[in-house]
Amino acid sequence: MKEKIVSVLALFTSVGTLFCCALPALLVTLGLGTVVISAVSAFPWLIPLAKHEEWLFLGAGALIGLNFFLVYRPQKQVACNVQAGEQGCQVAGRWNKLVLWLSVGIYVIGPFMAYLGLPLWKLLERA
Repeated sequence: MKEKIVSVLALFTSVGTLFCCALPALLVTLGLGTVVISAVSAFPWLIPLAKHEEWLFLGAGALIGLNFFLVYRPQKQVACNVQAGEQGCQVAGRWNKLVLWLSVGIYVIGPFMAYLGLPLWKLLERA
C-alpha cells in the first residue's frame, strides 16, 4: 500500500513540475507566450507553484527517491494480498515500476526545460 501511495504522489509531483515550470518554458521558447498567459488566467494555481519551483523539484525528487527505495529494495519475502495471488502481485509490481519510470521521465524533462531549455535555445540560435 505504501508503494502505491508514494508512486501516485511521485507521479503527481513530477507532473506538477511539468505543468508549472517545464511546459511554460517550452511554450515561451517556441514563441507561444499567449498560450502561457491564457493558461495562467484559466489555472491561477500555477502561479504559486512557479514561485516555489525549487521546492517543488526537491519534493518531487525526494518522493521519486523514496519510490525507488520502496520498489527496488532488497527483500526476502514480498508481502502480498492472499486474495490477489502471485499473479496479482506481479501485475501490481509492474504497474508500480511503470509509474515510477514515467515519473522519472517527466521529472527529468521538468528541470531541463525550466533551467536549461531557454539558454540552450539561445545558444543554438546564435550558431
